Amino acid sequence: MSAPLGGDRLALDVTAEARTRLEVTAAAATIALRGPTADPATYDVRLTVGEDASLRWLPQPLISTRGSTVHQTYRVELTAGSRLLLREEQLLGRTAEPPGHLSTRLTVRRDGRPILDQHTVYGAPAPAWDGPAVLGDHRATGQFLLVDPGLDAPPAAVLLGDPVRGHCVLAPLADGPALLATAVAPTSARLRRLLDAALARVSGAEIRPGVRPGTPR
Repeated sequence: MSAPLGGDRLALDVTAEARTRLEVTAAAATIALRGPTADPATYDVRLTVGEDASLRWLPQPLISTRGSTVHQTYRVELTAGSRLLLREEQLLGRTAEPPGHLSTRLTVRRDGRPILDQHTVYGAPAPAWDGPAVLGDHRATGQFLLVDPGLDAPPAAVLLGDPVRGHCVLAPLADGPALLATAVAPTSARLRRLLDAALARVSGAEIRPGVRPGTPR
């Protein structure tokens, strides 16, 4: 969708009730544009997953275009028996275009306890976002979070990829049966392949890899 525009206030509130299975995806990417005002746009997503329920949240990428400003938040509430696969991807600028300003925060709580709370910012005036410690020359970034009571989490982080085609780190979270994969790549297609490769390494989870929308080309 060609939104959010500057000044927009968008919100989604999605609940998977107890003992349900829900998958949410999109037909195309979301494009953040400047719009008629320089005010920032907000895009707030609230996800709730009940006991013995599963949610697969698989949108297409968010594209940050020149002049846009977006503050995106994800707030996720899980129970001890919830299962979640959440993927988010950002493309910073279109072809030969610098990105706008993109701020994204992901907060996940399980039985009232926080298991993940992270905040990332890309594009001017954020400092060093395109430096070697963050994205470097890459302009696609994303991650998936997998939470599942039956998850066989690896004992240590796993690094996939290479400096030119992109990297992905798959790591267990400290609190809860959860894995987080974080990737950077030169293109959205390469980013998706890295995240797919990381998900293919996961075993023991009821939410299985492989049944998902096609990889962008």
